[in-house]
Amino acid sequence: MLSNRFNRWTVAAIALMGSAMATVPGAVRAQTPDHPSDTAAQFPTRNDLKALTTSGSYLAARHASVERDAASAAAFYRSALRTDPKNNELLDRAFISSVADGDIDEAVKLAERILTIDKTNRVARLVVGVHDLKFKKYATAQTNINQSIRGPITDLVATLLSGWAAYGAGDAKGGVATIDKLAGPEWYPLFKDLHAGMILELAGKEKDAGTRFERAYKLDDSMLRVTEAYARWLSRNKDSAAATTVYQAFDKKLARHPLIVEGLRDTKAGKKMPPLVDSAQAGAAEALYGIGATLTRRGGEDLALVYLQLSLYLQPTHPLALLSLADLYESVKRPQMAIKVYERVPSSSPLKRNAQIQLAIDLDSADRTDEAIKILKGVTTEDPKDLEAIMALGNIERGRKKFGECGATYSQGVDVLPAGNDKANSVWYYYRGICEERSKQWGKAEADMKKALELQPDQPHVLNYLGYSWIDQGIHLDEGMKMIKRAVEQRPDDGYIVDSLGWAYYRIGNYEDAVKNLERAIDLKPEDPTINDHLGDAYWRVGRTLEAKFQWAHARDLKPEADELPKIEAKIANGMTDDNSNSSAAQAEKEKKKDDGKGG
Repeated sequence: MLSNRFNRWTVAAIALMGSAMATVPGAVRAQTPDHPSDTAAQFPTRNDLKALTTSGSYLAARHASVERDAASAAAFYRSALRTDPKNNELLDRAFISSVADGDIDEAVKLAERILTIDKTNRVARLVVGVHDLKFKKYATAQTNINQSIRGPITDLVATLLSGWAAYGAGDAKGGVATIDKLAGPEWYPLFKDLHAGMILELAGKEKDAGTRFERAYKLDDSMLRVTEAYARWLSRNKDSAAATTVYQAFDKKLARHPLIVEGLRDTKAGKKMPPLVDSAQAGAAEALYGIGATLTRRGGEDLALVYLQLSLYLQPTHPLALLSLADLYESVKRPQMAIKVYERVPSSSPLKRNAQIQLAIDLDSADRTDEAIKILKGVTTEDPKDLEAIMALGNIERGRKKFGECGATYSQGVDVLPAGNDKANSVWYYYRGICEERSKQWGKAEADMKKALELQPDQPHVLNYLGYSWIDQGIHLDEGMKMIKRAVEQRPDDGYIVDSLGWAYYRIGNYEDAVKNLERAIDLKPEDPTINDHLGDAYWRVGRTLEAKFQWAHARDLKPEADELPKIEAKIANGMTDDNSNSSAAQAEKEKKKDDGKGG
């Protein structure tokens, strides 16, 4: 839920026009780094590296690359390179891994070696050019950046960076002219006008800057940085009311973005807001961030990683670049690395609270749940009405089976929900109902499930949970079965919901239909121990005892929960005896645990 929210912000903030951006050049294939805590025991020390042969270092580096552990990959490639310094493949891989790890200073040294061998290496030219720009070597920056051009995306990045280098060298007019000369896809003008406007603004050409910002805003009024740049310009050159109107228009499209909320507060207070960037380096970082963030959401993670790391090399505390880099790591399933990035977001940034929420989610996924809960409790203490933080806290508590705690947390959210019968509120009652049912407060749970269905009558997970609970208790059997069937009609490929239907048939003694539906559930979720256990029980009831024992053995091998393992082993040994044939309620409880996080 929170990740989806942030992704919507990212897409809206840096959306590009046209389908051209969907195609990403394949020139750069960078590894995504892992988090050091994942590899602390394996990360190579100096002695480790000395002990390795060239081939050993190379193989270790390739393995680290596959694992997207760029820090280790870079260390191993550099180790191999020291023993085989003329190996161009090792040089190139060490360079790319260093960029992916964000070690740009080391990457520059390797890039300079590459350029003595291959003067046309575009990525090396880009990295050296950004390094030059950072240290105000604007002439050489332009020379190197202009030689990094390859295709639509790299052309745009190089042109924007070259324009900023020209401004840094004192030639704002030339910088704008460089940008304006670029011709290409239909989404180019948006970036050209934005960055030309920012250069003109810093050069004191406020009227010309306003013309460019207004033009960019008319091209796309849903782009966050265009909105911010234009509103800030209006606050200084027109009036606060005009700036407020621009912010409010964006807020209607994407409500409560922290940067927009801050802008609205400042403009309503009559503040004259500073430009979006204050230097050539900040402008270049903005260009790299904008393209990198867009590529992250469009499947271009490798090239995006290069741009975002270079952006942060120029401006290490750029909060949007940090959030985009963390989002990239999450998209490639490296939450441990995202944790490190979220921790870098400045405490003064309006985006810090959002970073804290995402940080907590990733900490929990890394089994650092106590830290996650502590962070979220801090956020909710600071703002008791922060529904996103409350939801994140409740979800973590529910996922960790702290059912008493999560019920109270969701109640905190329910108490501050906006008035009205918004169907989006259904999830609050559903999740609270789960916590109440799991903490043996069935009366409250049933009321919340009914409320969730009142707000969203056909929500399949709520239908499944309430319908199954009734059948499990032997009440409202017909209505409960109808609910589960309605859930299956909507989600016929959801193995957990199909399992519920099969197990409901089992509970009412219709073993033939139980087998039929549980076999279907196994096809959908073959590695789930509970579904395999359920199918074994159903097979036993219809006399297919050999198959029943096979399913139970498979369930055992799939690592069921500790309290279920002895029951499964007893059935494997003795079949379904009087001692274990009444374990349906316990199994039903376990089934519902799988669905605890599935709804909403």
